[in-house]
Amino acid sequence: MKYNRKLLKLVPFAVISTLALSACQSTKVQRIDANQEVALSDKWNGKDSQLVSEAMISDMLSFPWVNDHLKKEGTRPAIIIQSIRNKSHQHIAVDTFLNDLKRAILRSGQADFVANKEIRQEIRDERKDQELNASLETQNEMGQEQGADYALSGTINSFVDQQGGTRVTFYQVDLRLIDMTSNREVWNGQKKIQKLQERSGYGF
Repeated sequence: MKYNRKLLKLVPFAVISTLALSACQSTKVQRIDANQEVALSDKWNGKDSQLVSEAMISDMLSFPWVNDHLKKEGTRPAIIIQSIRNKSHQHIAVDTFLNDLKRAILRSGQADFVANKEIRQEIRDERKDQELNASLETQNEMGQEQGADYALSGTINSFVDQQGGTRVTFYQVDLRLIDMTSNREVWNGQKKIQKLQERSGYGF
């Protein structure tokens, strides 16, 4: 009975202590520059996507195929991205990487970009709708699309080396550019990233 009374006296104290501790804990959120890297782990992040895409597209456009195409056709080459497969050990937002590749291509001014199959179909549906509902002066004709001259595809791979509280994560991105007419591989690029993560405690 005495034990129960002591326990009842301690309950309010425990509640007050818990509330006081909760009040001391707070969450702080601040806006930062989107171009600033905040590396909370060794996982692939948005900065990796941006840096890899810019470096690889710059390398791709430095190869002879660009000038060869200009001399032969007299126009900038048109590129389509077929697929980038994520074969790494973690989930990677491949769509973000694809968009970074597209921006790097368009920003260069050395090549044009052709929309993929899904987007092309949406645009075709819109043109069909225009034939029925838009005035003749504002209709966009069917059969005027620009075909792709080259197809870009590739993979993202990774592996992890770990010992105790130290871990190195290695990422490798391989891309290739294929001539759509001849199936010749006119460029093959590779970019590697190593990220070191250390913890004061043992293991992860």
